[in-house]
Order: sequence, then C-alpha cells, then structure tokens
Amino acid sequence: MSQNNEQELINACIKGDAKAQKRLYDQYSKIMYGICLRYSYTREEAKDILQDGFIKVFTKMSQFGNTGSFEGWMKRVFVNAALQHYREHKKFMNESDVSIANNTAQPANIIENISRDEILSAMNELAIGYRTVMNLYVIEGYNHAEIAEMLGISEGTSKSQLSRARVLLQQLLAKKTHIHESR
Repeated sequence: MSQNNEQELINACIKGDAKAQKRLYDQYSKIMYGICLRYSYTREEAKDILQDGFIKVFTKMSQFGNTGSFEGWMKRVFVNAALQHYREHKKFMNESDVSIANNTAQPANIIENISRDEILSAMNELAIGYRTVMNLYVIEGYNHAEIAEMLGISEGTSKSQLSRARVLLQQLLAKKTHIHESR
C-alpha cells in the first residue's frame, strides 16, 4: 500500500468509516494476531488481545502522528494491549512452573535442524513470564530497563527471566532435535 493510500485509509478510520476499519483489520489482523499469540497461552486469549488491540488502534489512531511506520505503531499498541491483559489478569512474573534451568551447554547447531514453527512452539511452552521477557527483548527489541518499567519488575528480574528463558528454550529445542534425529 502506498503511503498516500495508507494515509487515506487512516483518515477514513479516524472518521469512523466502518468499511475502512474493516479494510485495515483485514490488512493487519494476521500480523497482529501473530503478536498476540506470542504473549498468550491459548488462541482464545490471543483473540481477546487482538480485539482489545484493534479497539485501542481505532480509538487512538488520531495519536499516530505520521512519524515512522504505521505498522510499527500498531505493533507497539498490540504489545501494550497484551501486557495490559496480563497485568489485569495477574498472570505475570511470579510463576514457578519449571524447575530451575541448569546451565548445560547445548550444541550450537540446534536451530539448523528445527523449523520456525517448532521454535515458536517451543517458545509457547515457556512460562508466561519467561516468554514475555524473551519476546520483549529478542523480538520487540526493548532493553531491560524498558522491560522492567513495562512489567513493573526490576532490571535484575528481567535479566534473570531472559537468562532462564534462553536455557529452557535451548533444552526444549534440544529435545525436539533429538526427536527428529531418532526418527
């Protein structure tokens, strides 16, 4: 979509044009749903976050200001919607669903033998606190100070969660690699 067409679509959405809103939803819903899935345990939760995110996009669209990418702005809205969902439902960082990860070294070529879907599947097996910090740091590009502020935790907790998430993810991927190799 050209910048002029995108701006026309944004302007129509700001005016409350339902057809424009449907076009915007159709254009971006798959991308935003992928973000929602990364921050949820179930598809139902992801759909709830998707709905909340689009409501926020449509109500705050006039705040976009045409600086930077509209899609990037939307992604930030959806990440914030996901974080708000978990703050409201108190599902955050105090989880101890996994035994403490031991720092066993994993072969460097683990990822070479695993598909993108298997990596995302393994990430979804992580506790929500680990997965959230990993998503924010690795995928969204936030630093530990920003993550700490967003989640209401200390920087040290953010670093610890990321470290544990990496070890656990390596262990999960090693298991998946082992399964592939034994077939």
